[in-house]
Amino acid sequence: MTVRLSRIQLALFFILLCPVNIIGLWWAVGSPLVMDPNSICRKAKRLAGKQAELCQTQPEIVSEVAKGARLGVRECQYQFRYRRWNCTSHNKYFGKILQQDIRETAFVYAITAAGVTHAVTQACSMGDLLQCGCEATRNRAPPRPPSPSSSSSSEDGVKWEWGGCGDDVEFGYEKSKQFMDAKRRRGKSDIRTLIDLHNNEAGRLAVKLYMRTECKCHGLSGSCTLRTCWKKMPHFREVGDRLLERFNGASKVMGGNDGKTLIPVGQNIKPPDKQDLIYSDESPDFCAANRKTGSLGTRGRMCNSTAMDISGCDLLCCERGYREETVVLEENCLCRFHWCCVVQCKKCLVRKELSLCH
Repeated sequence: MTVRLSRIQLALFFILLCPVNIIGLWWAVGSPLVMDPNSICRKAKRLAGKQAELCQTQPEIVSEVAKGARLGVRECQYQFRYRRWNCTSHNKYFGKILQQDIRETAFVYAITAAGVTHAVTQACSMGDLLQCGCEATRNRAPPRPPSPSSSSSSEDGVKWEWGGCGDDVEFGYEKSKQFMDAKRRRGKSDIRTLIDLHNNEAGRLAVKLYMRTECKCHGLSGSCTLRTCWKKMPHFREVGDRLLERFNGASKVMGGNDGKTLIPVGQNIKPPDKQDLIYSDESPDFCAANRKTGSLGTRGRMCNSTAMDISGCDLLCCERGYREETVVLEENCLCRFHWCCVVQCKKCLVRKELSLCH
């Protein structure tokens, strides 16, 4: 089931996620003003430093930042769709999640920073921003040829060069860092700030460190006498999958005595690296509704009665049991392609059996 975010929900998401002194900006991002970058920046009266400079000199980037945020929230809801906490954007509950230093909060910060990086970089490649474009490749080493078994084009004599339109991920990385880390750098003496900055960086690195090389052959009669290559970002679903793995293996930390370092909790535990997600508090079980913890509970959630994983009724319903319910849904069917270029479908009524948590 696809969850569509309202503009108001997105605005509230950013108000809670970002520092207080850019609340005005995120209110603008979540409103219809998102289509008008100039209006966004006029509304952002409390900006300062690099954020104010960016809004004044490059307001169109703000719109791409908002797109990246929406991308991140949608991916969060996809990755957590079968979990007790499903990345709900319910106003009264989501804020409580962001006020805690739990694993779920770590994922939200990371996927949002990754989404902003991805969206801004994509806008550069598409020519939507004047401040950036395709990646500069003058000083880059030649692309590494494929392994001999991967392609017949790896024969001797094939020339390689960088070309095409590579994604300028460095630009997207810097803009994401500028927005997501702003105002959290001052007074790095609290564990909350250190954790937020770490998880923001982990999200950006999930994009930056996993660029893939794409190539195209050139030559007569299908030969490959010259291969042109460029760098592309990973698909954002891959980014979400990778961050979910980091979520599952997230490291619990505590603040050091100097107030500037984080120490892993537990014996014989290696310090988390830059790509790991970190947290300091244990998550609630999210079984019952609780405004204090931000839990909506799982009552009424759909579950899989035959699955043994997290989507199964036993785990999702917290052993409360479930009920079977028959519903009739209208779906597209008998779709046909008509030249050119329309797909026409009929509407069919489909009866489905659903399992819903007690």
